[in-house]
Amino acid sequence: MQRYFVSEQARRGEIVAISGDDAHHIARVMRMKPGAAIACVFPDGRTAVCQIEQIANEQVQARIVQWKEERRELPVRIYIAQGLSKGDKWELVIQKGTELGAAGFLPFAAARSLVKWEDKKAEKKVERWKKIAKEAAEQAERTVVPDVRAPLSLAELVAFGETVDVRLFAYEEEARRGRHASLPALLTDLAPGGSLLAVFGPEGGFSAEEAERLEQHGFLPCSLGPRILRTETAPLYLLAAASYEWELRR
Repeated sequence: MQRYFVSEQARRGEIVAISGDDAHHIARVMRMKPGAAIACVFPDGRTAVCQIEQIANEQVQARIVQWKEERRELPVRIYIAQGLSKGDKWELVIQKGTELGAAGFLPFAAARSLVKWEDKKAEKKVERWKKIAKEAAEQAERTVVPDVRAPLSLAELVAFGETVDVRLFAYEEEARRGRHASLPALLTDLAPGGSLLAVFGPEGGFSAEEAERLEQHGFLPCSLGPRILRTETAPLYLLAAASYEWELRR
């Protein structure tokens, strides 16, 4: 069953009006007809099975026929922050990180980032990132679309860290020294409903000044195992570890 995230304003009683790209996808891409069933997910995470009643003028009207109880979200909120990286690596992290259950994505301008953020392209880039997250959330049958931010400064990232319960940064020096106990301990101790901000460097890693500043503000340096991971692999490793800890092992 195809899944679409809709606004609360789209609902009028038992009728849901879908427009824009989602209506185009239903009518032109999936070629659905009246009578077909779709899943509509509302901002509060509730999911309704709906039956299409009308498709006309790039708008789809569907009637709610059943509410579904779904448990698709991690019991803890994990936010992924990463230094701006080359190519489509960040987009890969957003797509796969959404599939793995991330609550949000925060790029930041790191000292060793090989790309520079261009303000004139900012709006289009962020919109693209949000679309990637939405489509990945639909594919993964999630009930929430992750928050995707425009790039932050390190100071802004540190300030965001004050809003979560646990803060860490993946630091390769911890791996080289064989210190692998921090991440398992953090995941075990984090309470259900808690929040975690995990920070990852760009291709060149963190500068010594960045690592020192993060530690000064309560970010714990963590190893992600004995191997040194690429910048786009590291966040996915952490999310997979969190899923194992919170969804499979318990």
